[in-house]
Amino acid sequence: MDEKVMAVLDAYHERMREEDRRWREAPPKEGSGDWRDQVLLSVGPETGKLLNILVRSLKAPNILEIGTSYGYSGIWLAEAAQAAGGRVTTLELQDYKTAYARDMAAKAGLAGCIDFQVGDALQLIAHLPSGLDFVLVDLWKDLYEPCLEAFYPKLNPGAIIVADNMLYPGGDAVKRYGRAVRAKPGMTSVLLPVGSGLEISRFEPA
Repeated sequence: MDEKVMAVLDAYHERMREEDRRWREAPPKEGSGDWRDQVLLSVGPETGKLLNILVRSLKAPNILEIGTSYGYSGIWLAEAAQAAGGRVTTLELQDYKTAYARDMAAKAGLAGCIDFQVGDALQLIAHLPSGLDFVLVDLWKDLYEPCLEAFYPKLNPGAIIVADNMLYPGGDAVKRYGRAVRAKPGMTSVLLPVGSGLEISRFEPA
């Protein structure tokens, strides 16, 4: 892996450690506002490596990330996309998160293979062309199933879909997503205890 990419990932990991330290010393109080929007809440290095491996198995993949956040998972995706001759389109509601992610991607030398889009995920997905080879679903959990319905018709045969946070924090919304993705024609799916729990699905129409 390129030294610039490794340096950016190291910077993210340092921020994760610092946020974890602050969390343990002074957990946010209930009703303390939008604290979740100020921390990384990222997939973590184990999941990042798995995403990278999966993307590298594809040829010139067209990748969709739903939920840029601060760009950590996007670095893993884009590094693999660059190696495989593909591109990443990443969607985020908050422009300040996108700005941070864009800056980190530039430092990693990966900005050229990422298309950053800001806005409502469902509206943005509706305007994307068909031909998706890889999708990462990692946004507000009540949007998992609606996003699935939006991108499912745009999948290429052999496409891989990864949904994060299926075991932690879990909840009814991700359970609905799990049932929905397994019910889709042509979809094979498995739940893996990696990171916060990953539902990994592959689309192969009859």
